[in-house]
Amino acid sequence: MCGIALILSGVDVVGCDLYRESDGPPSTDAEEPALVVGDLKDAIGRRGPDSLGVRKVFVQLKQTDSVGKDDDKEYTEEDLHICYEENANNNTSSIFEVANVQDNIINRWIAELYFLGATLQLRGASPIFQPLVDSSGNILVYNGEIFGGIHVSDDKNDAETLLHVLESCCYCHGSEYGKVCYCTKLGAQFIPEIISKIKGPWALIYWQQKSGTLWFGRDAFGRRSLLVHWPTMGDARFVLSSVSPALTIGKNSDTEVECSSSNMCYWEELPCGIYSLRLKAPNASEQLVKQKLVGEIRKHKWTDPLLNRLIEWERTYLDPKVDPFFSNDLQLRRDQLALSSNSPKEVHKEDARMELEEHRSDIHNHIPGDAWPAAKVLNALKQSVMRRTVSRIFQTPRQEDEMGDHSPIAILFSGGLDSMILAAILDQCIDSKYTIDLLNVSFDGQLAPDRISARAGVAELQNVAPHRRWRLVEIDAVLSNLAWEAKHLLSLIHPAKTYMDLNIGIALWLAAGGDGWVDGGLCKLHNNHQRYRYKSTARILLVGSGADEQCAGYGRHRTKYRLGGWVALHEEMRLDVQRIWKRNMGRDDRCISDHGKEARFPFLDEDVIKTLLDFPLWEIAELDKPSGIGDKKILREVSWLLGLKQAAEMPKRAIQFGSRIARESNRKNFGSNRAANQASAGSVKIHHSLS
Repeated sequence: MCGIALILSGVDVVGCDLYRESDGPPSTDAEEPALVVGDLKDAIGRRGPDSLGVRKVFVQLKQTDSVGKDDDKEYTEEDLHICYEENANNNTSSIFEVANVQDNIINRWIAELYFLGATLQLRGASPIFQPLVDSSGNILVYNGEIFGGIHVSDDKNDAETLLHVLESCCYCHGSEYGKVCYCTKLGAQFIPEIISKIKGPWALIYWQQKSGTLWFGRDAFGRRSLLVHWPTMGDARFVLSSVSPALTIGKNSDTEVECSSSNMCYWEELPCGIYSLRLKAPNASEQLVKQKLVGEIRKHKWTDPLLNRLIEWERTYLDPKVDPFFSNDLQLRRDQLALSSNSPKEVHKEDARMELEEHRSDIHNHIPGDAWPAAKVLNALKQSVMRRTVSRIFQTPRQEDEMGDHSPIAILFSGGLDSMILAAILDQCIDSKYTIDLLNVSFDGQLAPDRISARAGVAELQNVAPHRRWRLVEIDAVLSNLAWEAKHLLSLIHPAKTYMDLNIGIALWLAAGGDGWVDGGLCKLHNNHQRYRYKSTARILLVGSGADEQCAGYGRHRTKYRLGGWVALHEEMRLDVQRIWKRNMGRDDRCISDHGKEARFPFLDEDVIKTLLDFPLWEIAELDKPSGIGDKKILREVSWLLGLKQAAEMPKRAIQFGSRIARESNRKNFGSNRAANQASAGSVKIHHSLS
């Protein structure tokens, strides 16, 4: 996990309104909260504790006879003068002092690009320092991992590899309009082609010097945060950042998050995609008015066909009553072994459980293991976890004597279905000499539902993997004691601004911190049966995000199915997947990475998404069956294959309810759960002081 940012000033940015998420026109408030570079450094520095670097680039238009005379002239890289400032940290000269030493440039047309990069390095044999610069003067700040699509050698870092690949890309502007250019004749690829190949989570900012173009974006599912400040009257700069500094979330001195009557905020979640901002001179009619360079923003299409299919999230087979797949030989054979499709819609849970166990037993006896959909999903998940956990860097302990107690990877752990599956698969992926930390947060001590299920989950994991050391880290919190943390979390969840977002953010932030207690009697570590203090140092955190969206785990999925059948269920699930970047992923990334740790999401691996889409919807869920059986059916069968029979029947519980932070928050802010529900069904914008 890294923190990246860019501040672009001195440029009239054109095209923002096409991608602005907020309703209404840009803010004209001259008292908009000011962005302070020092605060931005502090915010992204928490994400990347290994190093923090900055680099300034000044871009100016050279003086030529044609400047100001030819509206149609296409200015090339040879018309731009680019000046780098090596040690921006200790800069004492102003922009104009730098410009004045250049006699052949138009001083008024000066753009400044200020790159910031904080690094949490988890890959590569040698340390890297962002921003990265190649021999051509291109600059990259990268927050992400490359798990496929582009080859990364075992001893290389993802960002270094990507910078090297991008250096050979086409820099002709003609390629933007589908024209054959000099670069492509030599075999060069377009930048969107390279970026579209990346499998894994990413957000990046890349300056291509030869074309005078800034590239930026985030992956198709928004697994890495990237916020944008579109230029306004109050702050004309174009700003990108992994996270919001505290002082830019609003004008109020307390913890209020309401931004203004027009609902405009300084930051927005950048919609997923690949963007470019090309710097050029204004046309002749605008030069005397603007007296600054122009930057035109364009959004580019993904070029990978498989990725486009995953984004569209179309499933071939939806309804078993109408799809031809239901009548082919494979389905007929499976249907003979499956539960009867004519069974009543209201099924008692115990009867459904018994039928399900008979069904699983029949499948084991009659269908080869690799032909069972659950087996294919399990294999895809195992490969996903392998990609996210096998690395020479974090599988080598810092000191030999720490070997037995070293925990390179932790899991955000509730003891529920998703986290139990991840734990059992992780056990199969890393060496048995490593302890696995299971991070569990509770706002009601040992009585919270997630704490009860977590302790039961440890016992089940010990049965299926007796040679593994499992360490349950019990993180206990009292909401009334978290005044500072709550204020800090407001900046992390921003631009999200509901109590639900805050509750989830606090729970995730505390869990990721890993600072709690270990019950030696339960975990059976080092013959220590006492309860002792412990803080996890794992820098990789596995998180179960994406499982509910793809496998019909939410209550609203059951409602949609009841009202509209299979097609309505599919549409609701597709909507959830396509908006996960805005509702979940950016917020969760910012809260977890604030501890200098990296969240990895095995359920949102591209191959896992594809595998789940390849199966008919009725293989994924059977919502005629009771909760805990029919919802997320495919994952319950995966759990069964892993030997986790108890986990296979666990009901869905969101972290804010399982940890009981929602109950405590409702009592604190509204007096009771009922009052909170009456206020606005759990999505009230935060406007009360949390201190």
